[in-house]
Amino acid sequence: MRLGVAMPAALSALAGGTVAWYSHTAGVTPNAFGWVLVAALLGVGWRPRIGIWLLVGAWLFIGVQKEWGSRLPAGLSGEDIAVEVTVLTAQPVGSATRLLLSVDKCQSALTTAGQRPSCSALGKVRITAYSDALFEPGEQWQMTLRLRPSSGFANPDTFNYEQWLWREGIHATGYLRQEPAPVRLSPADPTLRQLALDFLARQPLGEQTKRWLAALTLGDSEQLTQDDWSLLNATGTTHLVVISGLHVGLVASFVLMLAKLGARFTTPTHWRMRTWPWWLAALACVGYASLAGMAPPAMRAMVMTLVGLWVLSGRHAPGPWQGWWLALALVLLFDPLALWRPGMWLSFIAVAWLIIIWQGRSRPQGIKGWCWALVRSQLLLAPLMAAAVLVAFGRVAPAAPLVNLVAVPWVSSVMVPTALLGWLLSPIPLAGELVWWLFEQALSVFNLLLTLAVQHWPLWEPERPLAYPLALALLLLSLCWGLPAVLPGLRLAATALVLTLPWWPLSSSVFPNALSITVYDVGQGQLIELRSEHYRLLYDTGPRFRSGFMPLEMLWSPGQQFDQVIVSHADNDHAGGIGALLADHQVKQWLAPAGEALPVPSSDCQRGQHWERDGVSYRILWPPRGITTCLLTIAPAFLR
Repeated sequence: MRLGVAMPAALSALAGGTVAWYSHTAGVTPNAFGWVLVAALLGVGWRPRIGIWLLVGAWLFIGVQKEWGSRLPAGLSGEDIAVEVTVLTAQPVGSATRLLLSVDKCQSALTTAGQRPSCSALGKVRITAYSDALFEPGEQWQMTLRLRPSSGFANPDTFNYEQWLWREGIHATGYLRQEPAPVRLSPADPTLRQLALDFLARQPLGEQTKRWLAALTLGDSEQLTQDDWSLLNATGTTHLVVISGLHVGLVASFVLMLAKLGARFTTPTHWRMRTWPWWLAALACVGYASLAGMAPPAMRAMVMTLVGLWVLSGRHAPGPWQGWWLALALVLLFDPLALWRPGMWLSFIAVAWLIIIWQGRSRPQGIKGWCWALVRSQLLLAPLMAAAVLVAFGRVAPAAPLVNLVAVPWVSSVMVPTALLGWLLSPIPLAGELVWWLFEQALSVFNLLLTLAVQHWPLWEPERPLAYPLALALLLLSLCWGLPAVLPGLRLAATALVLTLPWWPLSSSVFPNALSITVYDVGQGQLIELRSEHYRLLYDTGPRFRSGFMPLEMLWSPGQQFDQVIVSHADNDHAGGIGALLADHQVKQWLAPAGEALPVPSSDCQRGQHWERDGVSYRILWPPRGITTCLLTIAPAFLR
C-alpha cells in the first residue's frame, strides 16, 4: 500500500457523509446525486488518485442521501398503508410485539384529494403489533400499517430517539392495524443463525445462561433484559457482551494459532513462510461475523480484525496508522450510517489510543510481561474512554477501570472460549452440556463481580452542563500519562484534579431567589418541572403509551427526589407517568383533586392552599370542593 492512500480515503468518506447530511438540512435536491458522480468521474480522468478519493466521497454522499430518500413521506403520516414486508426482528413487549420490518412492497391508494405520495422507496420500519399473530424473523407478511415519519421528543440532554432511529436505518414508526388482518405470505427460510438460536432455546440451561450465550456467541443481544443492560452500563462492560473486536479477534487468533501449529507439523522448515494460516484466520473471522448476523458492531469488528491480521502478517502490509485509516474508510463504505454511531467512534478512539501508547515499545515477553501490558493498557485507556462515554451518553462508570482489569481476561480467556467450545461439542451427547455448565458457573462469577462493583461504585450520571468539564479532566489525565515526554508535574496535577471528582456536584444548582421552569416535550400530554434552590415540584407526569412506555422514564436518571408532585387530573395525558415516578424516584408529597382514582395515596388540592419556598409563592387557584382539576399559580419574589 502506498503511503498516504488510506487516510485521504477515510477523510473523503467522512467529508462525503457530512456534506450529504448538511445538504439535506439545507434543502439540496436529489439532482445533486448526478453532479457529485460527474465530479468524481471527471476527477478520475484528471488525476486518478484524486478521482478515487472523490468516488469514495461520492459513495458516502449518495448512500446517506439514499437513506434520507427512504423515509416515509410526510403526506402519508397517519394514513393506512398496505405493505408486504419481511420480519427482521420480533421482540415481545408485555402483551404486544415490537417488530422491525423491511418493506418489500408498498402501495399508495387514491383518496378523494387525489394520488397520495409514493412510498415505494420506504425501507425499514419499527412497529408495535397488538395482535395474537406470532411473528418470526425471516417470515414474509402482508399487512396494513399506520405509520409516521421517524421522530422523537425535543427535550435537551436526554436520549435522542429520532437520532437513534436515523443511525439504525429506521425510516418510519407506527403500529399494525387489526383490520384487515395480517396474512403470512411465506415462512422463514432456515438460516444457520436461527437454527442455532432454536437449538439453544431447547437446551436444559437457565434462562440467564441462554440469553448470555445468544448475545456472546450469536450477536443476539436483544435477548438481554433491561437489568442486564443496567448492570453492564453501570460497570462499563457493555463492550464485553456486544459482538466486538474482542470476540471476533479471539476467534481469529484461536484459528490462527491452530493453523500455525498445523503448518509447523506439516512443513517444519518453512512454516513461518506459509500464508494459508492467515487466510484461514481471515475466513474464520468472516464466518463468525456472518453467523452473528453481520450487524453493524459485528461488521465493524470483522473489518478491523481483517485489517489487523494484515498488519500483523507483515506481508506487503500497511503500518498501524495506515491500517487504522483503512479500516475506518472500509467501515464507512460498507455502512455509511456508522458515521453517526457512537459505538463506531468509541472503537476507533480506543484502537488509536492503544497504537499511541504502544508505538515504539517492545513486544511483551512472558506471562508477567503480558499481565503488565494488560494493566498498563487498561489504566491508560480507562480515563479516555470514560471521557468519550460521558460526552456520548452522559454517564460515567466509576467501577469500570478496576472491573475491566478482571472482566476482560475473565471473559476473553474463560467465558468466550467455553461458550464457543460448547457449540463445537454440542453434537456430542453431554459434552456440550458439560462445557456450557462451566460457562454458567463463569457467568455467575462475572455477574457477582459486576453486582459487587455497582454496590460500591454506582453509575454516575451528572447533569449535562457538568459533563463537559468532567470529560475534559479525564481527557487531560489520559493524555498526560499516555503521551511521552510529559513533565511529571503535569501528570501529578492531572491526577490530583481527577481525584477530586467524588466531590464534584452531581447536578447544577439553581441560583438563590431564582426559579427554573422546564416544560418537557412528552407528546400528547403535559409535564412541567419547577425548581428553586432547595425545592423541586412536578406539575403533571405526562402520558403512558399503550406499549407501556412513559416519556418521563427518559428525562432523568433513577433516584431523583421531588418535594411535591401535583397531578391536575387523572387523565392518562397528565397522570400516565406516575408509575415511572413510583418505580425510579422518590416523592415526598402527592397532590390531586379529591376523588381522583390515582395509583398512589395523595392529598386533596383545594382553592386557597398556598405555601412559599425559596422566595417563590405557590397558590392553588382551583378547584372548589368537588371539582376535579388542580390549577396552580406561582409568583417568584422578583415579580411580586
